[in-house]
Amino acid sequence: MVDGMTGRGYTEEYARRIFKQLEGFGSYGFPESHAASFALLVYVSCWLKYYYPDVFCAALLNSQPMGFYQPAQIVGDARNHGVVVRPVDVNLSYWDNTLEEQDGKYRAVRLGFRQIKGIRQEDMELLVSGRVTPYKAIHHIRDAGVSQAALERLADADAFRSMGMDRRKAMWEATALSDRPMGIFTGHQSASDFEEPVSLPKLSLSEHVVQDYASIALSLKAHPVSFVRQQLTANFVTCNSDLSKFKDGMIIRVAGLVLVRQRPGTAGGVCFITIEDETGVANLVVFKSLFEKFRSEILTSRLLMVEGKLQIEGEVIHVVAKRCFNMSALLRGLNVSNDEDPDVSTLSRADERDEYASQAVNKKTQVRKKAVQLEIFPSGRNFR
Repeated sequence: MVDGMTGRGYTEEYARRIFKQLEGFGSYGFPESHAASFALLVYVSCWLKYYYPDVFCAALLNSQPMGFYQPAQIVGDARNHGVVVRPVDVNLSYWDNTLEEQDGKYRAVRLGFRQIKGIRQEDMELLVSGRVTPYKAIHHIRDAGVSQAALERLADADAFRSMGMDRRKAMWEATALSDRPMGIFTGHQSASDFEEPVSLPKLSLSEHVVQDYASIALSLKAHPVSFVRQQLTANFVTCNSDLSKFKDGMIIRVAGLVLVRQRPGTAGGVCFITIEDETGVANLVVFKSLFEKFRSEILTSRLLMVEGKLQIEGEVIHVVAKRCFNMSALLRGLNVSNDEDPDVSTLSRADERDEYASQAVNKKTQVRKKAVQLEIFPSGRNFR
């Protein structure tokens, strides 16, 4: 370009100055056609979200994985705007997320089987096609051709509530199917039919939430941070919804699950973080020097606590971070139930002897603890 301009009578200094301007815009701008089409998409999306948040929620969930936010945030935002969201259920769900009857101002959103991690669409199509009448027992679903692995994933997702079973009872019933008579013995009673009924201990609410996240990456029962609120309060942590009650410039502490980390190339190394607790979200600003100092806490925390200066400009609220703390260890205690009977296994076969039960329980317990140690809660999405 410089050679072409100097060859046409422009000075080299002027040509290089023009090139620098074009180079700078080329690193930042984009064509008008792109801008116009993007503006149209933004307008249509905002209109749809404002007038039909139920439709917007279901459509985004059915288009995952995509976009900026996790399913938990999409569902949470819809509920905050008056949309009723209902859980996955073997008698009521389909593969996709669907709209049900009007419930309040909007139609209710029924979560679909696609939200369950690792489940096969082919299995769920068999389940739906065999659902001429509501299922009354798990073996009826098995008779429709649904695999044993799919039944156990459905139980893990707590999808048998319409049949009067929580996830623990459903898992017990599903695993008992493995000893069903087959071949020439089909139709005969299995050994498990003659066993004494087992009274299973109930899962705590926090355990349900942990397993919800492990299975469908969200929970309609409660927010994980709500279970550690007492510990956070002891550390003088403010609820995100209360930030507007404080004055600009005050030093406060906030904490929440990390949703998004953004570090735009045009921001001079500044990192913007969005965290969420059970009351709402908070936006954090971390300057470059602080980011380098607390890099590990910022990049590895599932539950992040920040101490910083409150910045309020109209309705826009930020916390400018001064110190960062990794509080993820608090989440590891959510699947511990003080009143749980350790001698009962939810995964043992129905015909197992008692001496094997404790081994099965210990194995199951270790799996659950390991699931939390592997951080089943989202680690936050990173954008540049």
